[in-house]
Amino acid sequence: MKLYQINDTLDFTTIKTILKENSRIALSEKAEELIQKGRKYLDKKIASSDAPLYGINTGFGALRNVKIAPKDYATLQRNLLLSHACGAGEEVPPEIVRLMLLLKVQSLSYGHSGIDISTVERLIDLFNHHITPVVYTQGSLGASGDLAPLAHLCLPLIGEGEVYYKGKKLSAAQLYKKLKWKPLTLKSKEGLALLNGTQFMSAYGVWLLLQAQRLSTIADTIASLSLDSYNCRLEPFDELVHFVRAHHGQKTSANFILDCLKGSKMFTAKKNDVQDPYSFRCIPQVHGAVRDTAEYVTTVFEKEINSVTDNPLIFPVEDKIISGGNFHGHPLAISLDYLSIALSTLGNISERRTYCLLSGQRGLPAFLAKDAGLNSGLMILQYTSASVVSQNKQYATPASIDSIMSSNGQEDYVSMGANAATKCFKILDNLKTIFSIELITAAQALQFRRPAKTSPVLEKLVSDFRKQVPFIDKDRILSEDIRKGREFIDQREI
Repeated sequence: MKLYQINDTLDFTTIKTILKENSRIALSEKAEELIQKGRKYLDKKIASSDAPLYGINTGFGALRNVKIAPKDYATLQRNLLLSHACGAGEEVPPEIVRLMLLLKVQSLSYGHSGIDISTVERLIDLFNHHITPVVYTQGSLGASGDLAPLAHLCLPLIGEGEVYYKGKKLSAAQLYKKLKWKPLTLKSKEGLALLNGTQFMSAYGVWLLLQAQRLSTIADTIASLSLDSYNCRLEPFDELVHFVRAHHGQKTSANFILDCLKGSKMFTAKKNDVQDPYSFRCIPQVHGAVRDTAEYVTTVFEKEINSVTDNPLIFPVEDKIISGGNFHGHPLAISLDYLSIALSTLGNISERRTYCLLSGQRGLPAFLAKDAGLNSGLMILQYTSASVVSQNKQYATPASIDSIMSSNGQEDYVSMGANAATKCFKILDNLKTIFSIELITAAQALQFRRPAKTSPVLEKLVSDFRKQVPFIDKDRILSEDIRKGREFIDQREI
């Protein structure tokens, strides 16, 4: 098992490798030095002055002016974790919780959080032992950091909360007994360092962007099959068309589709229609815009995961402890909304291609039924796709334009970035259903073009797909086909 050292910067390629190879993580010597330096400075500052330091010797939020006695500093931090563990709703998927752990360690490694190195090392232990804290999707306003989700993430550090370990759900107390660990006693500021931060939003965003890259390729591949099955024209994909419009994503999609269709006798055959519907002719322009959106959003998240987002911030060299607002998730909220809108359009145009393939045009039977009338064929598949597409449009309503007052007015403008993240997650999951339906439909339509052959790449795709989803020669329950189509999309790079 490979070891990755937490260092200055973390990029998406590295994250993908860590997750794929189940790498262990460890602090670099530089990170250890910075963390220890920050903690030493904070301890010295607290000992030498009784000036108010937010969340260190004062209460939190609207209780910011309540003075805390030195003997209660540790209790204050423990109480912070307990009181903020107010999560509700579904459990966060384990792969995203693991990302939360990784990103929290990365943020703490810069030494501006005043955390003790033993606390960071315990977070690393959770990651390396594949111990996944139980975190809930609801509870964060995406402003004072992801307070509730991060509280649940960090409860196991003090022997509280629940975790998954070796496939079983158990209490942190049971885990510690099993591993012979002792709960940590948090020092001053540590609870704040753990809870203030954007790692819930960031983890969702990173995971969504990694998936979006893959699903953009899948969308182009399935669209290529639909193009051939609907007997579309070649000209809209000519490189000259895309050369005179300088959008990188558009060119990428057009070139990818041409590669997919290379060798197809159907695609190069004479066409009867002068033009194709926009959902076919404008695939590079629409799919490419989604690629460009994901590329932009990636730049936002790469900055965020290499930032310090808790509060207050410790600056030992400058001899300053500053209360600021780096925990505010608005850059992420807006970007997640942008990604949601882009991904929802990817599903929308897919459903339109499904509709066309079922319309009984261009020599294809109505609803691609072998014996239409007696059989309804794929008629209701389009209904399902339309329903899911409409749901995605509703999920794509921006969360970042919303705000609500909290903490007795002290936290009066919030980002709702956590809601933006969980909505985007649902949109992306829905895309798999929409793409499954288009793939079922395009493969069905191709059968009615036989003995004509599409490209070798797409013939291989259809051949593999047919092992899981057979040709629909008479009416059957199609929900199972949709499920198997989703599995097919999940299981392979196509």
